[in-house]
Amino acid sequence: MATPLQRLARAAAYGARQGPRLAWYVGHGMAMRRLSAEARARGQQTHERPKTDNPVPSERRLYTDLGALLRRDLANVEAGLYPIPADHDGSLPEILRRSRLFFNDLPSVNRRREENDNAEVFTDETKGKRPRYYLQNFHFQSDGWLSDDSAARYDTQVEVLFNGTANAMRRMAIPPIREWLEGRDQRQASLVDVACGTGRFLDQLKQSLPRLPVVGVDLSEPYIAETRRHLRRWSWVDTVVANAEAMPFADGSRDLLTSIYLFHELPPKIRRVVVAEMARVLRPGGRVVIVDSLQTGDVPGYDGLLDIFPQNFHEPYFTSYLQEDFAAIAAECGLRLVESTPAFVSKVMVFESA
Repeated sequence: MATPLQRLARAAAYGARQGPRLAWYVGHGMAMRRLSAEARARGQQTHERPKTDNPVPSERRLYTDLGALLRRDLANVEAGLYPIPADHDGSLPEILRRSRLFFNDLPSVNRRREENDNAEVFTDETKGKRPRYYLQNFHFQSDGWLSDDSAARYDTQVEVLFNGTANAMRRMAIPPIREWLEGRDQRQASLVDVACGTGRFLDQLKQSLPRLPVVGVDLSEPYIAETRRHLRRWSWVDTVVANAEAMPFADGSRDLLTSIYLFHELPPKIRRVVVAEMARVLRPGGRVVIVDSLQTGDVPGYDGLLDIFPQNFHEPYFTSYLQEDFAAIAAECGLRLVESTPAFVSKVMVFESA
């Protein structure tokens, strides 16, 4: 058991890493809102302010709950579930390059929001090569999920949206994975991360379980390329460009499947297809861990914030996601929900074979 001095040292080391990072992304959010306000004052933006009849958490409440997430993150470190996290945001020049990409795209994001232009990536060149629901400018960002610049911008965009806590919320998927692996040899297990994006979750996971064989699956070649670059430091890693609706794995071949921030961007019908596909690939006795947005009623006082989100960003399936019954969807596929735990503005859902 750690001594008080050792715990204090760990807390200081954790704060030294997370504090500047949070300040960086909170500062980006403040600058983004200021630029938006200036554009509105010049009459360049007429987008109506979002509306909701539900309660919206105050800024004080949000920062209080953000602090609770970080304390939970540190508690996981204290419990030995993972080391003090290294977020691997890159060198200072790389961080600044990604920041420039983020701010350079803001005028285009604001224009698309004003014009409700969300289908620039649906062209004669892309049509038929990806599912129609995928060919959209989610978040109103340039290029959808289809370019190297989009992949380079994504992590900054998400961290700004979550005030620097996106990786911390992703890490909340690690404890149920570690729990399942208790008493097992991680080298003999296998994990698939469905819609792995830029590979940030897999990086966090490998810091805890470096010998666990993992595969990242994503439908975007540029995002898979970003994952490969980001995970070069790790072994026992593979990546596949594939559709989550039909993954190239045998029935019952994987022990663990994860998915981070995917399901709110899927149409209701496709959500069911993807859950069924994950259940197909899961080995009997295995575990599925999903991290995604809170849903209506999960946390008192947050429903208004959830109502506002799709009004500010192009998230065409988010409203239906808020009411989705994942326990029922899973049950139809032979899975049972064993845990659903809020984590700031996200939630962790754990499923096992019924």
